[in-house]
Amino acid sequence: MTSQTRDAGRRQPRGACGGGGKRKGRSKKWKELLRFPHISQCMELQNYIGERDREDYEVTSDEKRKSCGERIIRRFLTAQRWQTYMDSGADRTWNCTPPGTSSATAEGAYPRFSWYPRISLYPRFSRYPHFSRYARISLYPHFSRYPRISRYPRFSRYPRISLYPRISRYPRFSLYPRISRYPRISLYPRFSLYPRISRYPRFSLYPRISRYPRISRSPRFSLYPRISRYPRFSLYPRISRSLHAYLSGPPFQAYQESMYYERFLQWKMLERQPVTKETFRQYRVLGKGGFGEVCACQVRASGKMYACKKLEKKRIKKRKGESMALNEKQILERVNSRFVVSLTYAYETKDALCLVLTIMNGGDLKFHIYNMGTPGFDPGRVQFYAAEVCCGLEHLHRESIIYRDLKPENILLDDNGHIRISDLGLAIKLRKGDSTRGRVGTIGYMAPEVINNERYGMGVDWWGLGCLIYEMTAGRSPFRANKERVKKEEVEKRVLEDREEYNDKFTEDSRTICKMLLAKDPKQRLGSKSDGALLVKAHPFFRSINFKRLEAGILEPSFVPDPRAVYCRDVLDIEQFSTVKDVKLDHTDDDFYAKFSTGCVSIPWQNEMIETECFKELNVFGPHGSRPPDLDWDQIPAPEPPRRRLLDRLFRRHQPDVSIGYRRMSSSMNSVDSITHSAP
Repeated sequence: MTSQTRDAGRRQPRGACGGGGKRKGRSKKWKELLRFPHISQCMELQNYIGERDREDYEVTSDEKRKSCGERIIRRFLTAQRWQTYMDSGADRTWNCTPPGTSSATAEGAYPRFSWYPRISLYPRFSRYPHFSRYARISLYPHFSRYPRISRYPRFSRYPRISLYPRISRYPRFSLYPRISRYPRISLYPRFSLYPRISRYPRFSLYPRISRYPRISRSPRFSLYPRISRYPRFSLYPRISRSLHAYLSGPPFQAYQESMYYERFLQWKMLERQPVTKETFRQYRVLGKGGFGEVCACQVRASGKMYACKKLEKKRIKKRKGESMALNEKQILERVNSRFVVSLTYAYETKDALCLVLTIMNGGDLKFHIYNMGTPGFDPGRVQFYAAEVCCGLEHLHRESIIYRDLKPENILLDDNGHIRISDLGLAIKLRKGDSTRGRVGTIGYMAPEVINNERYGMGVDWWGLGCLIYEMTAGRSPFRANKERVKKEEVEKRVLEDREEYNDKFTEDSRTICKMLLAKDPKQRLGSKSDGALLVKAHPFFRSINFKRLEAGILEPSFVPDPRAVYCRDVLDIEQFSTVKDVKLDHTDDDFYAKFSTGCVSIPWQNEMIETECFKELNVFGPHGSRPPDLDWDQIPAPEPPRRRLLDRLFRRHQPDVSIGYRRMSSSMNSVDSITHSAP
């Protein structure tokens, strides 16, 4: 299965790509296709919302990855006092700040959190109820040493009273014994606790502050010399944890009792509607896989384009590939990463099982390496692609999944120049700390332990990353030249015995990372340990990559595919599959088909609704925030009559005649009975 979504449909008709305008290829009846069921039909669904569906409430700063559930709960919080909490917790740009700007980001964050008393960063301050109203005090751990403040309620009205020198006039309330030694100083505001005091080292109350002249310019930060050393890690994680802990309490309980939660159930009901071939428009063939073709398709309701990977039922049964096909589907369904192709729908037809995946219009890396000028890429482009592949492998390994088939053909580019890992047919999920065995993969990219049929773990994927970096840099595979005709045994011998050669295209960093990733001994290979991804990211080869910004989708790629170019083979060059004979399908296969065709995948489907603006146009309520008819419990609609079948529609014109004849006959019988009973 070497071609999944790489040969994307650049030659689609204009209508296939959705055309222009707001609707972008939606069906004229798209609102009917996405019509909300009445809330009375959705309440049973709340008992089946599991842990996987709770991702819908996760707060994220990535606009492209927000779910319907989060947007609905945000709308609920807009009308409540908790909205500012939600906005503050969603801002996670602190984790993606470029070097040198983290201090400014931290300084700009403090005022936003300064008036949230319940988000206390220092729990021990909760013992002082007089100051619990003033969140600014909760940020100053130095005041926790002075419990006597809480005894004087008349000073509790001034949250920053301890910063004023007027207190020093009262010996009983003096917080700083050292000030009392200098009575004259206490009368002059210029010698107060403000940063100007750092100009006078003798009278500095906080010697540590004077070491940080930049901090002394800002009054709010004058008490935080330790925080200034770690502006990105000291405050935000604790605020985020406190924020989520608070929002999961009374705000979420109030949300579950509101009409907004009922609207969320309506969206979940739409998500669970049956998926058939009528859900899509089918377009040209893009390529082929091991069990069938890959074609472009478009969702009728939203107009979004996808790649549909069709697995022929007879071909699967002939090759006994049921477990392999189901394994790929379940892994794709489990992984939700911007660096791995996403599965949005899984359904079946009479002859095939279909996986609807992310369409990648930029072609695969092999096409770009060998067909776009001189073979290979420049160092910056190699670093960018290698970093994104590293993130994709990290996300797979986090789920205990080994990819086992990393090669340029399986790395695809999207319209914006970002890559995704595709074709997870050979991937396998392991238990934590476990290993596996099996000679699977592609000749020339399999690690030595795979060739020797030894037990292996995640290290085989880092071997594949080394092969990929080498090929992107040198313009050839490390153990076989492009289009070189060589036997399988010879390639395996080179992998086991030969050392790769490096030309002048390799920098010192690229040469060292390739040598470390292509180590024959898996124990000596970079990334083979439990924290492998972190060690690979820490290599000097990636020193110019900010991985936090990369994972957030902020970094711009150095190459963006031309929307007018075609990065794939012509449709006539794609070989056709032969017909499978002597294989019959029966009811014993129904259990496997039922496990495979599960319909929509939650988060990708919700992202589709948001990206195509279907969510924005459908998620409306009544005037002034009132309940719309589909959420009104007083307007429960009557059950719809069953739709007439084809024969009923064809012969419906004869039915009135029959009913009229029946009425005439019954009326005549009644008249006869009346005459009989009236006779003497």
